[in-house]
Amino acid sequence: QVQLVESGGGSVQAGGSLRLSCAVSGRTFSMYIMGWFRQTPGKDREFVGYISWGGGRIYYGDSVKGRFTISRDNAKNTMYLQMNSLKPEDTAVYYCAASSGGNYFRSSNYEYWGQGTQVTVSS
Repeated sequence: QVQLVESGGGSVQAGGSLRLSCAVSGRTFSMYIMGWFRQTPGKDREFVGYISWGGGRIYYGDSVKGRFTISRDNAKNTMYLQMNSLKPEDTAVYYCAASSGGNYFRSSNYEYWGQGTQVTVSS
């Protein structure tokens, strides 16, 4: 069993930055692919990015590539999402998730999810 808790959400002006954290507890953190997704009302859940257990493979969705950075600290059982150059369209509830295998670009592949944290970007 794995538990995930997001934090760091809030409000920021366009062009600003925000850093989200995902604290993981339970079974070995390093054995899982860790992903970030986001969702806005009336829209499908969108892939933001994922990072492999060793941090050697990191992928980002096209809408955030070049602006967001994912990292993980296995010693602290924590994953991070550094968001720079934020735009109003980045406004969403952000979720972290863990997967033990499969297609990491799809939310259906992830077995464990956090409760989400709200990010609001104003213009």
